[in-house]
Amino acid sequence: MPHAAFVRLGLLLAALALAGAAPARAAPPNILFIIADDLGWKDVGFHASDIQTPNLDQLAAGGVRLETFYAQPMCTPTRAALLTGRYPLRYGLQTGVIPSAHVYGLPTDEFLLPQALKDAGYDTALIGKWHLGHADPQFWPRQRGFDYQYGPLIGELDYFTHEQHGVTDWYRDNKVVKEPGYTTTLLGEDAVRLIETHDPGVPLYLQLAFNAPHTPYQAPETYLAKYAAIADPSRRAYAAAITAMDDQIGLVVQALDKKGLRQNTLIVFISDNGGTTNKMFAGEGDMSKVTLPCNNGPYRDGKGSLYEGGTRVVALANWPGHIASGLVMDEMMHVVDWYPTIAALAGASTARSKPLDGLNVWDAVSTGAKSPRTEVVYNVESFRAGIRQGDWKLVWGATLPQKVELYNLAQDISETTNLAAAHPDIVATLQQRANSLAAVAVPSMLMQAEFKAIFERLHRPPSLPPEDASLGMGED
Repeated sequence: MPHAAFVRLGLLLAALALAGAAPARAAPPNILFIIADDLGWKDVGFHASDIQTPNLDQLAAGGVRLETFYAQPMCTPTRAALLTGRYPLRYGLQTGVIPSAHVYGLPTDEFLLPQALKDAGYDTALIGKWHLGHADPQFWPRQRGFDYQYGPLIGELDYFTHEQHGVTDWYRDNKVVKEPGYTTTLLGEDAVRLIETHDPGVPLYLQLAFNAPHTPYQAPETYLAKYAAIADPSRRAYAAAITAMDDQIGLVVQALDKKGLRQNTLIVFISDNGGTTNKMFAGEGDMSKVTLPCNNGPYRDGKGSLYEGGTRVVALANWPGHIASGLVMDEMMHVVDWYPTIAALAGASTARSKPLDGLNVWDAVSTGAKSPRTEVVYNVESFRAGIRQGDWKLVWGATLPQKVELYNLAQDISETTNLAAAHPDIVATLQQRANSLAAVAVPSMLMQAEFKAIFERLHRPPSLPPEDASLGMGED
């Protein structure tokens, strides 16, 4: 063989050897993101509850407990923050939730996490609660980046009839579904079916959003019987609903195992806000005879408030071989951080997103390294704000008479001692930050819709007296 041929052969063999030695790029992970609804911080086994959650306990023991993880004070804002990576004050969803009578939704110019993941080659699915717009199909999950959808569009519904105000709120791929069954069980079974039929060669993002244990407090008799020793019926049903949810989570994890996907699946579990301790935020039904059953442990207040009980929520992450077992992360993390963190793991671009408030906190989650997050914005609304920087937290009730509270969370996790008078400089710094965010905030869509409705009622022409109604001269 001529010398030149030997050289070419040698170069080819060397190139092949180098190619063989180069590490193969790891396959992007599957992501199972599980959301509970109104779960109390202490109401899981790994926080020493009497409520049985063995599957969540196992995931927590084998991964990381996110013990300083923050959500928004209520459901809609948290779900929006997760999917946008941006605080809800940026797009008008900072106040309350989207009521069933209102027609607005998460603005369609926001580029959502499932859209970014689809661009990166993922299959995307939402099984469970949406609550980011229900009145107009442009806001529905299938139009917002999810390939598949199953469950309620609003979310506060009867667990057995799947109705709210007598109207079925149960959909599959934009079509109403009427079927029997307990919502938690149906959602878990659908997630198992999806995993069983999924092409393992395509990465999967599955958002599994239970309506449990939100009101109304309901559970099957078999689960109620497990808690017969609990005298209060609300607490008994609440506990039963949590254990039913935990059982379904266990079955979904088993399905991942059987499909051979478990080792390359990141599992995240969070609650969308703290447990309900104020009946004003409990739901739309008659709560007059209900004892609120949620337990937020050492944290003050609950759902709807800016105190820790409303915003510091149960959270964990588990990924075998990628998250060290038994980690406890006490570094600050906010739900907005999952967008850039998941996108980075998935190899997805965030270039089409609006400027993110979220940070990539993967090193902190996976190894216990220091988090890049030094501030948490609990919320900024026209009437209140909550800001944490380091250990200092401001809760500012801006309505008159205003109330200014300052807490050192390192020393006072239950927020019992107001230090505002002793540290006016810190108060001023945090108020300045709140004001700067308020200056760029989009007006609350809920507040606008409510004021519009009040204005229209006040200026509506009076109805005719009943005796004149037969004249047909324009009934109200």
